[in-house]
Amino acid sequence: MLSLSQRLSQQQKLSPQQIQYQKLLQLNTLALEQRIKTELELNPILEEEMELSQETDDKEKDKDEDSVSDEIKDPDNEEFSLEDYMNDDDYDHEKIYRGSDEEQYHPLAPVRETLSDHLVEQLNMLNLDENIFRLGEEIIGNLDDGGYLKRSLEEILNELELFDHIKIDAIEAENLLKRIQLFDPLGIACRNLQECLLVQIRNGKDIDEYYKYIAEKMLVEFYDDFTKRRFDMLKLKMNLTDETLRETVNLIQSMNPKPGEGNIDSAQMNQISPDFIIEKVDNDYVITLNDRSMPSVTISRQYLEMFESNRRRGKKSSREKETYKFLREKFESAKWFIACIQQRRDTLMKIMQAIFTRQYEFFEKGPKALRPMIYKDIAQEINMDISTISRVVNGKYVQSPQGIHELKYFFSEGLATDNGEEVSNKHIKERLKEIMDKEDKRKPFSDDKLAELLNDEGIHIARRTVAKYREQLRLPVARLRKELQ
Repeated sequence: MLSLSQRLSQQQKLSPQQIQYQKLLQLNTLALEQRIKTELELNPILEEEMELSQETDDKEKDKDEDSVSDEIKDPDNEEFSLEDYMNDDDYDHEKIYRGSDEEQYHPLAPVRETLSDHLVEQLNMLNLDENIFRLGEEIIGNLDDGGYLKRSLEEILNELELFDHIKIDAIEAENLLKRIQLFDPLGIACRNLQECLLVQIRNGKDIDEYYKYIAEKMLVEFYDDFTKRRFDMLKLKMNLTDETLRETVNLIQSMNPKPGEGNIDSAQMNQISPDFIIEKVDNDYVITLNDRSMPSVTISRQYLEMFESNRRRGKKSSREKETYKFLREKFESAKWFIACIQQRRDTLMKIMQAIFTRQYEFFEKGPKALRPMIYKDIAQEINMDISTISRVVNGKYVQSPQGIHELKYFFSEGLATDNGEEVSNKHIKERLKEIMDKEDKRKPFSDDKLAELLNDEGIHIARRTVAKYREQLRLPVARLRKELQ
């Protein structure tokens, strides 16, 4: 049996403006610049502000003040002013609307040769058969960021036979791989670290033949002892003196464990462009938003005149009504977009100011002075939601006298000390690193000993927490930190 009922409920929905604002808020400087350029292409009402003389600016401003003095009414009697859409005096002081005296400079990045291009160029010099050359390209194309070949030759040969109908003997493939491993950088396209080190030891220049022989034997016969740094066992098994063992280990450690990194520019290069710049001027700090390269957007006067002309026309044809509706929607969109950019800028500056105030000691003294701080602290201080703080700090960077840091860096949990104060876990990591840097490399501290030393300093921390922080610092266990003196 059907029945009718009424239910009263409240629902929270985001308006299109709020959605657009949230999306712009999480973009960093480079992404926002691209987003503005995209919007300039999609919305003809928006245009990039070009340089004009001051006299022209004054004339145009007077003209605009006259043109926007009348209110415009839509067919539904909804009143709105063109002042809402124009670059009015309320925003003249903001950097989104730049004056003609502000220089915009967009440097061009130089063309960089990738590791793949560098290797293929050397492959071309071998004058190989077409099928063998194709195999070489496949090998180079399957290298990881460290320069290692992580796929087996058998898989590559099977794929070539299946898709390109190229059949190559396994011995020929192995010979080609060994030739590629001798390319610059030496040791490229090896299948593991052991093979990489052996290739460099065997083919390296200016290496003493005696130590080359000892190093090769150590890597072939006692590789496990070497990687686990069992130096006493190596000395006993190979019957080496302390000096010979030390020179041999130093020789192996001087080889490049990742030949794919550092020598040739990677195809994907990450560039950090700071969103904020903090500078110390005299005894004060100045915080600025790094948006000088951002395109300045404004309302197109040509479309504004077209819109007003269409509005004043009495009886309109169906085509003119469609044009009016289109222009009005684009004006609304342009107004929202400009307002969202301005609101984004205000929000970013407000959050950065709050972070700076709480972490002032960090900017003065460095990482050791970093205070515990969570998103909730900033949210309460500036009366914003925690989700807004999260969107702002994600992927944003600040450049200061202490270097370039992601905003997330300034947020951390704290641990209590004997004197009742709280210290940031980042401060504890810095202290851990200092202790390990100064330890006796012949007898490195264990995690238990590190925890004991910190507890002696008044920082209550467990061994498992020390192990977690050490792993986050990418520092090995005590056994692997052992060195020969």
